[in-house]
Amino acid sequence: MSSTMRFCFSSTTLVAEELDPDTRTSSEESNLDRLVALGLATRNTHGAVRPVPPPRAVDALIDGRLHRLREDLEAEATRHSVIDSLFLERWTAPPSPRAGADDHGQMITQLHGIEAVREAIDELTFFARTEDLTTEPTGLLTEESIAVSHPINMRLLRHGVRMRMIMGSAITQDDTTLTYIRDLVSHGAAVRISHHPIERVIIVDRSAALTPIDPADTSVGALLVREPGLVATLVTPYERMWEAAEALPGEETDMPSDIEREILAMLREADKDETAARRLGVSVRTYRKYLATIMRRLGAANRVEAALLAHEKGWMN
Repeated sequence: MSSTMRFCFSSTTLVAEELDPDTRTSSEESNLDRLVALGLATRNTHGAVRPVPPPRAVDALIDGRLHRLREDLEAEATRHSVIDSLFLERWTAPPSPRAGADDHGQMITQLHGIEAVREAIDELTFFARTEDLTTEPTGLLTEESIAVSHPINMRLLRHGVRMRMIMGSAITQDDTTLTYIRDLVSHGAAVRISHHPIERVIIVDRSAALTPIDPADTSVGALLVREPGLVATLVTPYERMWEAAEALPGEETDMPSDIEREILAMLREADKDETAARRLGVSVRTYRKYLATIMRRLGAANRVEAALLAHEKGWMN
């Protein structure tokens, strides 16, 4: 029989106390629902509620507050048509008398260095209205890259821009990238995985595109293309790559591998990492690496929680 939990907060701890189901009140149920909505607790498929670790609880509160502030700012900007006026001003402004080879009026512009490319991406996506098409041939994103792209992509999705991404197949082997991409999917992005070589490109509203100057070294810079014919030419191979790619596996089908199942079993059978690693025929370092990956996938704060969550998901069957 599942039980409800009573939550107590202090400056450094989040404590859960089980409540007898027979003594549970509607007020307590309402409070639990509120805690789950705030991200301070999780509820599994059986209705059981458990608190999240204090650091995650703090992050959830901060994220919620920032999200509300962002929504208020965007609502205010929309009410005063700030973005639309900027968009109109950008495209109707006469050319500058000092316009040179690097100005926006050029149909093809060379952008040198990663910072110049990031500035161009930020500007193009800020004014995006309908569609954003991207590829990531390696399928891997660094934490720095995610930190830069996350606010840009979330802004696009909040504005209703249709986002499509094609990722290299290595994404399935990288938990950091996979978790980030699945978060984008949960907010409306469409993502596919390509098991064939793909070209790096970003296409915004089918009116502008970015391609690397040197595909082998993206740090060199990019070509910003605004010439309609060239942009249309880039859209065609993108659509072909999209059709040839496969759907991103859902979390519910992302079951553990055989070695991961064995490691989960060791959580119950072995009391030391050295013992578990020896039974599995791997090094202690490899055992701990697999275990850390499993815990990240489950969102577990410790090994006991990992075992419980794995059991709930049916991973230990």
